[in-house]
Amino acid sequence: MDAQLLLDLAARYGTPLYVYDGDLVRQRYRDLFTFIPYPGLKIHYAMKANYNPALLSLLRDAGAALDTVSPAEVLMALKLGFPKDRIIFTANNLTDAETAEVHALGVLMNIGSLSRLRKFAAAFPGSRVCLRFNPDVVDGDSINTMTGGDLTKFGILLEKVEEVKAIVAAGNLKVVGLHEHTGSGLQHAESVYQAMKNLMAIATPENFPDLEFLDFGGGFKVPYRPDEKRIDYVSMGAEITRLFEAFCRDYGRPLGLYFEPGKFMVAEAGVLLVEVNTIKHNRTRTIAGCNAGFPQLIRPVFYQAYHHIANLSNPDGPLSVYDVCGNICETGDRFAEQRELPEIREGDILAIENAGAYCYSMGGVYNLRPMPAEVVVADHRARLVRPALNSAELVDAILGECHF
Repeated sequence: MDAQLLLDLAARYGTPLYVYDGDLVRQRYRDLFTFIPYPGLKIHYAMKANYNPALLSLLRDAGAALDTVSPAEVLMALKLGFPKDRIIFTANNLTDAETAEVHALGVLMNIGSLSRLRKFAAAFPGSRVCLRFNPDVVDGDSINTMTGGDLTKFGILLEKVEEVKAIVAAGNLKVVGLHEHTGSGLQHAESVYQAMKNLMAIATPENFPDLEFLDFGGGFKVPYRPDEKRIDYVSMGAEITRLFEAFCRDYGRPLGLYFEPGKFMVAEAGVLLVEVNTIKHNRTRTIAGCNAGFPQLIRPVFYQAYHHIANLSNPDGPLSVYDVCGNICETGDRFAEQRELPEIREGDILAIENAGAYCYSMGGVYNLRPMPAEVVVADHRARLVRPALNSAELVDAILGECHF
C-alpha cells in the first residue's frame, strides 16, 4: 500500500492500527484459479488466518468458501451470509456438545480421529461426513505449524483405513470427502505432491465409493523477507492439476479439488502501523520502543517469524541498527532484533508488513492493552471496520463480563 495513504490513515485513526488491502485479498483468491486450472477447483479460505468481517464479506461476494475450525467461526460465517454448502468444519479434540452444535447447523464436518468418528457415527447415523487423514509428510515454516507425521495431533493415520471403513459401515455414514493438511508455509513443492499422492492412494472406489471431493488443505507459502523468492505457483498448479486429473481417471469420474489457503490470501495484504515513542541507547543496542506489543502481533515471539519493517516517516534517513520493541512487560517483546532501518526518531510511524495473517486473529489483551483498530481499503475507499477500545472501555468490557 502507498506510504502516504498509510500515514494519512495513522493520522486519522491513530495507532496502533491494522490496515488491510481488500483488493489484494480478492486478487489472491482469483490468482489461485489461474494457478490451478482445474474446472472443479473450490477454494475454502482458512478463516482462522483473519476473521475480519469486511474481508470475509469481500471473499463471500467473490465466491469463496470457508474452512472453519470452531463453532463460533461457523456461526460468524452463517451470520455473514455464507451458504452452508460453502462451509466445511475442521476441528480437533472436539467435545460432544461442540459436535452436536455444528451438526445441527447443517455444516459438513471433517473428522480427524477414530475416537470422534465412532462417537459421530453413533450419534448421527446416516450422516454425510468428510475424513481427515495424516498425510505422513512433514513440512512447514515452523515446527509448531507442521501438521503431518508422527508428532502431530492431526488426522487419522493412513494405515487405519480399514478401521475407518468399519466405523463408517456400522454408522451407515456417507463419506463424501477426504482431507489432508501438511503444514503452514510449505517449503518444498514436492511435499505438496507427495501428500496428494498419499491421500489419493487410499481414495479408491473400493474404500470410499461416494466421494465428491478431495481436500488438500492449505499452507501455500508467501515471501516475508524482501529478498525471498516467490514460489512458482503456475508450475506447481500445473503439476497439481496433472496429478489430480490422473487420479480422477483412475477413480472413474471427476471429483472436486479443494484447497484451504489462509496465509496466501491475506498475509501480504495487511500492515500494522505503530508509533515510536522511545529511543534508548543501551551500550551495544539501540532500542526503538513503540506503542504496540507482542499481544497485538505475536508471530515474531511465538514463531521467531520475520516481518519486514518500513519507516514510513523517514524512509530516506541514514541506516542504523535497531531492536524494535513493544510496550509489554516482557524482555522478549520485540518485533525485530538487530534490524537495519532508516534512522528512527521518536514520533515516526513504522509499518510492520505481512501482518494480514495470524496477527490480529491471534491477538489478545495481555497487560490490559487493547487490540488495535482495523481499517480495510477496497474499491478506492478506506473504512474503519473495527474501532479500538480505549483503556476505560476495555476495563468496562472485562468487568461487565464478570459476576462477583
